Amino acid sequence: MSHLRFITAGESHGKGLTVIMEGLPAGLPLSEQYIAVDLARRQKGHGRGGRMKIEKDFAEITAGVRHGKTLGSPIALWVRNLDWENWQVPMSVAPVETPGNRITRLRPGHADLAGVVKYQQDDVRNILERASARETAARVAAGGVARRFLEEFSVVIRAHSVSIGDVIAHPTGPIDWQRVEDSPVRCADPEAEPRMIAAIDAAKEAKDTLGGVFEVIATGVPIGLGSHIQWDAKLDGKIAQAMMSIHAVKGVEIGMGFAQTPMPGSQVHDIIEPWAGGGPKWRRRSNNAGGLEGGMTTGQPVTVRVAIKPISTLAKPLPSVDLDTGELVQAHYERSDVCQVPPACVIGEAMLALVLAGAFLEKFGGDHLGETRRNYEGYLRQSGQTPG
Repeated sequence: MSHLRFITAGESHGKGLTVIMEGLPAGLPLSEQYIAVDLARRQKGHGRGGRMKIEKDFAEITAGVRHGKTLGSPIALWVRNLDWENWQVPMSVAPVETPGNRITRLRPGHADLAGVVKYQQDDVRNILERASARETAARVAAGGVARRFLEEFSVVIRAHSVSIGDVIAHPTGPIDWQRVEDSPVRCADPEAEPRMIAAIDAAKEAKDTLGGVFEVIATGVPIGLGSHIQWDAKLDGKIAQAMMSIHAVKGVEIGMGFAQTPMPGSQVHDIIEPWAGGGPKWRRRSNNAGGLEGGMTTGQPVTVRVAIKPISTLAKPLPSVDLDTGELVQAHYERSDVCQVPPACVIGEAMLALVLAGAFLEKFGGDHLGETRRNYEGYLRQSGQTPG
């Protein structure tokens, strides 16, 4: 099978989160410890709330792997919610006599109103539990599997915070990725980092929230993933959809994005260099296109910037309406973060990994990793992407 797909299931305060992945070839080395690294990275970040003090996310592999390698069958992952211990009655699967107070105060900016109307619910908890960003722990687990696959082909995916609130990072020179990993706000700019932290602290003091922009970069991606043939085969469209599906994301741009719109084409398009002996045939002078042209990868780093709005749940709730009475009330407050830009970087990495892994398998196929590798290496030689 050459079509990678995954689904998640689970509620924020339910027993846990389930992931089912299908389409990965057999023979891929994979361990729970490998996936745990990204899950731990997602839990970090200045501005995280109290939930992260409770959870110690770990994805148990329950199917699809034997003796450390994938079998080619569906992979099942289970991420337990430790906070379930405190929610066994309100989130009981079986009927209970006193499930707890219904939530009827709607939160502006969240899925509450649209969800209760669409699914004809009388309790907002029936919507907010699945709409919660807790679901992204399952995505990061799935993304860890995709990242492990891409590593076999020397593809590396990283992300950093570009802005938080009105504080913008301006890193100079190549990004120091170890610095990003060590930063509590995943910032590559040592001057912007303390100002980002201060902005988050000020928002917390004001019982408010902050959004921002993060950038995800994939290096080592070959020319020719994706397709120009149909609208739904264009890889930039798939990447945009994946990023827009992340909770609270409101904008995506690839490469220069909106910044190129006032510029003439002569200053925008990435000039193709003449062939040079001894190296790959295809080189560019720049990467303004962000590694994608015509819905296909160009061989340059795939670069995606993502805008994430401030979190909808505020400690000082906004005015809203009661679901039952229609009267003016303060919106419901559910324990939440102040800023989710740093963990969103890790979620963005996961989503890009899943899209690129899927594009790899569509292009190169293979029921076993060795077959995928042979197809990949043969394509690189035939297309002039290897030295020679």
